[in-house]
Amino acid sequence: MPNNEILICGAGIAGPVLAYWLRKGGFTVTVVERAPEPRPGGQTVDLRGAGRTVIERMGLMDRARAESVDQRGLALVDNSGRITARVPADSFGGEGIVSEIEILRGDLAHLLYEATLPDTEYLFDDTVTEIYQDADGATVTFEKAAPRRFGLVIGADGPHSVTRALAFGPEQEFVRPLGLYTAWFTAADDLELDGWYLMHNAPGGLVASARPGRLPGEIKAGLSFRSPPLAYDRRDVAAQQELVAQRFASVGWETPRLLRAMHTAPDFFFDSMGQVRLDSWSHGRVALLGDAGYCATPLTGLGTSLALVGAYVLAGELAAAGGDHHIAFRRYDEVMRPYVSQAQQLPPGGASGFAPSGRLGIRLRDLSMRQMTRWPMRNLLAAQFAKAGDIALPDYSLAADMQ
Repeated sequence: MPNNEILICGAGIAGPVLAYWLRKGGFTVTVVERAPEPRPGGQTVDLRGAGRTVIERMGLMDRARAESVDQRGLALVDNSGRITARVPADSFGGEGIVSEIEILRGDLAHLLYEATLPDTEYLFDDTVTEIYQDADGATVTFEKAAPRRFGLVIGADGPHSVTRALAFGPEQEFVRPLGLYTAWFTAADDLELDGWYLMHNAPGGLVASARPGRLPGEIKAGLSFRSPPLAYDRRDVAAQQELVAQRFASVGWETPRLLRAMHTAPDFFFDSMGQVRLDSWSHGRVALLGDAGYCATPLTGLGTSLALVGAYVLAGELAAAGGDHHIAFRRYDEVMRPYVSQAQQLPPGGASGFAPSGRLGIRLRDLSMRQMTRWPMRNLLAAQFAKAGDIALPDYSLAADMQ
């Protein structure tokens, strides 16, 4: 089985970008995705640093900017809705807590998916169930489709990666929980946001937030809380919503309104936050990409950039190596490892900095946020934000072919 026939598991962000660049390198690509179509909606994701460069090299920056969400920045609010601290979007050259270019995850995924057509085969509403590797290739069985042979298999299927579980081992061996859980959903635009991403902290490590959506009449809401590990059914949405409702039952600000909207939201999503750490992102003919291999969590704001850059580098190295996965996977690790290590560094305090437990911690965090926008702290943090999102991207011939 020639290595130029590649299966990608996952059609979110990383998968379509990898498919795009692999096709530029002359590979034959199939993408399998559990969802019945590209997933719409979702929360905003950041386009930062080298991630923007990848989008530019795909010729998609103008469209990404056109579909970006207009946000003035992050504002912290107290129980009565009074703003206690602001961090404008332009405070750090567009690379701060709220990035200059933020786009709904579903909008970006659809943009990337369209860029791969018509040269990429998609198997929607399906998933991989087994991967059998041998000297010549990999036999892959699917939940619905007939078994097929591929030269390589790339897992780009998120932090709960099925590909990783099949080829590397159980999730608990690679995911480091942060003790933080988050629910995201779309709600009616009946809050006075004035273009700001509003965030309210309550004692007990509770965070309620609301930010502008792209479409008129909608906002994007979030309810996060710190907790030791919880046992819950990832398929039982009603039970997850009840869990969140109990946690936030006594929280003020606009939280009661958000809880009511949560129960009727069409896109409710609940998950734990954790970082994915592996000593190697490849095992034989299987490699991992994006959140499946090195999830950084939303706290870093760099998950999307990691997915974009990782896909570009992996495709470029496979093309440069003529499909020799031994060489390409090694080079992929060498190029990406320093960038991933930098991007996975959590902001000060980590989960406790995002969701302080007590009132004193909340006041101190608000004070630190106010200091962030003052000189010289602003210049120092601007350099740190820029460094975290930057990498010297190799100039593969793929990019030259695109121009």
